[in-house]
Amino acid sequence: MYQLDQPPAHVGSAVVHRQPIVHPDRSVFGYAVRASVMAPDGSVEPEQRVEHLVEAQYRILDPDLLAGDKLLILRATTRVMMGGYDLPPAGGGVVVEIPGHMTSGDDAVEQVIALKHMGYGLALGDYTGLPAHDELLTIVDYVKIDVAAQLDRLDDLVAHVHKCGAHVIAERADSRDRIHAALSAGADLLQGPMFERHRSDSGRQLSAGEVQCFELVRLLSAEYPDQDAVVHVVESDPELTMRVLHLVNSSASGVRRRIDSVRQAVVLVGPRQLNALAMASLVDARTAAVGPLWSVLTRALTCSRLAGTDSGYVVGMLSAVASHLKLSIDSIIERSGVSEAIADALRDQTGPLGPVLAAVLAHEENDTAAVVAAGYEPIEVAHVHLAAIPEALATATALATAAA
Repeated sequence: MYQLDQPPAHVGSAVVHRQPIVHPDRSVFGYAVRASVMAPDGSVEPEQRVEHLVEAQYRILDPDLLAGDKLLILRATTRVMMGGYDLPPAGGGVVVEIPGHMTSGDDAVEQVIALKHMGYGLALGDYTGLPAHDELLTIVDYVKIDVAAQLDRLDDLVAHVHKCGAHVIAERADSRDRIHAALSAGADLLQGPMFERHRSDSGRQLSAGEVQCFELVRLLSAEYPDQDAVVHVVESDPELTMRVLHLVNSSASGVRRRIDSVRQAVVLVGPRQLNALAMASLVDARTAAVGPLWSVLTRALTCSRLAGTDSGYVVGMLSAVASHLKLSIDSIIERSGVSEAIADALRDQTGPLGPVLAAVLAHEENDTAAVVAAGYEPIEVAHVHLAAIPEALATATALATAAA
């Protein structure tokens, strides 16, 4: 039986991280949530010492807002292993991740089977091929393998898991080399940031529709946007016109009469929603696949709230879209015509908005040390990011519906 350690007196709140789990084509399969606590020296506290803080976060998590209609994977604590303590109800797409260090207990197998009988999906984390891990391979549905830590053994580990009938989630698939290694080894799913942090792609020609979207962003980024020019850009693109009119006439907008004028629709929708509409067109968001747009808007809202300005929104939005579209940052800057402050933040995270973007990117990568290096408290960034998720989901869903 696992013993419950006494919590240390010096630690604070848990930092909650949420990362997408995606198919090889980058469509979203689910979301993994994990909470960690930093010690005063900047290191991460051992999980066993801060479980009470993790459980406090689990009590207030809303699976629907964190994962939408996708699976939600939550990492187990000792009390969770002993009976589903503080987890959302089973049957709602919740998967319990069993940490590798919890597989060596005398009753680990019985505890895992009990969770399965309660209706939870099961994932084995930190898989390294230990005998205690292998005992669970025929019970769990998914197995997580850290690509960075197990790169030399990845092919053998993946093959062994598949032989036992479980699916492989390649964790820390956060670079092109690691993604390639994971897919080459046969991993079924990838976990990491939705968008790669560093890209060097260039030379791809933008379509006419993409040019129009970036032109709209350029106009809206001005201190005093030219309303006539904004209306002209929207009217000249059938896709944007359709999305704007659909959005303003949807039941969620609260408009009492039907709006048929693009000019009126532009005024009613407002600059921020117009920016989001342009991004929805760029990422080709549809109701069946809102994941990328959801991630774009979550980053944009988080940057905006941390910076306290709409410029932060544009920085977050464009940085995510550049990665999603596999475009170089310089081409994004050129096409959108943004200010030097935004350009500096996008290029190398410098200038007044650079630390904001650096902190949000680091949070998405579960890199708390880099958040601190950017000048922010990890708990602050985590709270702002979590608060942005439901608003981003609502917006992404509305915009994707407008494209249906």
